[in-house]
Amino acid sequence: MSLEYLEGKSVLITGGTGSFGQACVENLLNNSNARRIIIFSRDELKQSEMASRLAAHDSRLRFFIGDVRDKDRLERAFEGVDYVIHAAALKQVPILEYNPSEAIKTNVLGTQNVIDAAINKKVKRVLLISTDKAANPANLYGATKLCAEKLMVNGNFYSGESGTRLSVVRYGNVLGSRGSLLHIINKQRERGEVTITHEDMTRFWITLDQGVKFVLDVLEKMHGGEIFVPKIPSMKIKDFMMIMAPDCQLKVIGIRPGEKLHEVLVTPEEARRTKEFDEFFVILPEHQWLEDYVNYSNGVGLQDNTPFASNTNTVWLDSESLKRLLGIL
Repeated sequence: MSLEYLEGKSVLITGGTGSFGQACVENLLNNSNARRIIIFSRDELKQSEMASRLAAHDSRLRFFIGDVRDKDRLERAFEGVDYVIHAAALKQVPILEYNPSEAIKTNVLGTQNVIDAAINKKVKRVLLISTDKAANPANLYGATKLCAEKLMVNGNFYSGESGTRLSVVRYGNVLGSRGSLLHIINKQRERGEVTITHEDMTRFWITLDQGVKFVLDVLEKMHGGEIFVPKIPSMKIKDFMMIMAPDCQLKVIGIRPGEKLHEVLVTPEEARRTKEFDEFFVILPEHQWLEDYVNYSNGVGLQDNTPFASNTNTVWLDSESLKRLLGIL
């Protein structure tokens, strides 16, 4: 992929020591001529490990200890930054159901801090990494990410003369990320039994590498106010488990607090302002405060009330395509 637009630019990733952040940094180091690549996170141990592994080989890396709850620290980190990818979030669904105030402080108030700091420091573009759980949310995590999306989209109202533009990427379960289903399976299979919450449950699937490439592509094409959704396949959790742990017994434990049977990436309400392209959807903002979105005029409009949902998806993973996706074929 071409990242020529980043030549001589500074890129900052909040939550830069997470699974996405680390994969994104390595992609930028290998494929871009960015002038600076800044990792912003609150985990000093992971920063130290990351610096030991990467910084000695590339002088473009910078590390900032900080929390998105601290706007002053964000403003210091955003000095001279051109692009911000906002990946910092609390995201473990069952844990956040019991710690709601902490989720709000990081995912909602932290996102507002990122927006304010970016506008104050005249950052060119800010891109929020969101989740399918933000669409018609059934749990607190999804609700906080929905709030974060609304803040990001409508933050374009307030950018004024700074020219800061803010958009969103929304996608599904990431294969191989920290705490993902693959990691859970690897731990459970040692005892010969893996757990599922419901036999009919479906999810969208995307690899970490696919997610990073989609985000970096969107960072170039975004206009401000859009929500970008990649076209990704679905699969039943039960089928996923049976393919990845064929020798294990399946134990149904029941749906957890805040868990949905199926996920949605484009809701019926969003469909009427969504444009479809070969590899992605673009959900346009309800209020077009900028000039017309001419870049999307050749997209195909969705029919009203036609969602992009994991159970009605037209593209499904089977055993062979899943293994190919994971690079084990």
